[in-house]
Amino acid sequence: MPVDRRDALKADCSQCFGLCCVALPFAKTADFAIDKGFAEPCPNLGEDFSCQIHARLRERGFRGCTVYECFGAGQRTSQVSFDGVSWRENREIAIPMFEVYSVQRVLHELLWYLAEALDRPAAAEIGGALQAAFDETERLTGLPPEDLLALDIEAHREPLADLLREASEIVREDAIASFRRDRVRGGKKPGRGPDFIGADLRGADLRGADLRGAYLIAANLSRADLRAADVIGADLRDADLSGADLTDSLFLTQTQLNAAKGDGSTKLPATLDRPGHWR
Repeated sequence: MPVDRRDALKADCSQCFGLCCVALPFAKTADFAIDKGFAEPCPNLGEDFSCQIHARLRERGFRGCTVYECFGAGQRTSQVSFDGVSWRENREIAIPMFEVYSVQRVLHELLWYLAEALDRPAAAEIGGALQAAFDETERLTGLPPEDLLALDIEAHREPLADLLREASEIVREDAIASFRRDRVRGGKKPGRGPDFIGADLRGADLRGADLRGAYLIAANLSRADLRAADVIGADLRDADLSGADLTDSLFLTQTQLNAAKGDGSTKLPATLDRPGHWR
């Protein structure tokens, strides 16, 4: 699968009506400087739907904005679901647009994970099922707003979660076998369990590890080897990824990288960008 399929699932704010800045509520915390409710425009949202403090979000107390990724749901909702008509142009569509955006965001995140699974040669044995799931999910993103709002999103997501788990097991088993053949020496391995908050995992050999949903908040993963590790849903807030190898990490997202810390020596997949706040 060409890389450009996942490129199309990256946010294009120039084609969005600032939906994440209006639809999403947040509370005044370390991540946000103010309280904001659902359907309430952020005071930093400009008339052209751009963020007026985009280059200074962290220093102005809006770190939460810098770690968010819609996987292209914003432009899809704005330009396809509502035919390029903004909530400012037609106030009657505002609430439906914000609600549709929430559905689209879930569908687009699923598309990201399915696209990555399709890109893994080891998962070719279930490639037909993955492609069918991708095509059906993509079809759903094109439904009219009323049909999207009526969609049972959990009923759609549940079997895909099982399919992605199967793809993960296949890819990681293949990778582990390859590592053994290459006789690559590994470092420390953490004990089993999902809670590694603040853990010292410097230089850890996490190749092919199952870190699905793991709590890695503020963990020290500097120089850790995370090739072929499944990190879907892993919480990497403030985790130190300096010098870590994530070139082949499975189901890694830009949101996770944006929430973590890293530096110029951190190795990343070609499909993701090095966050601007990294050293």
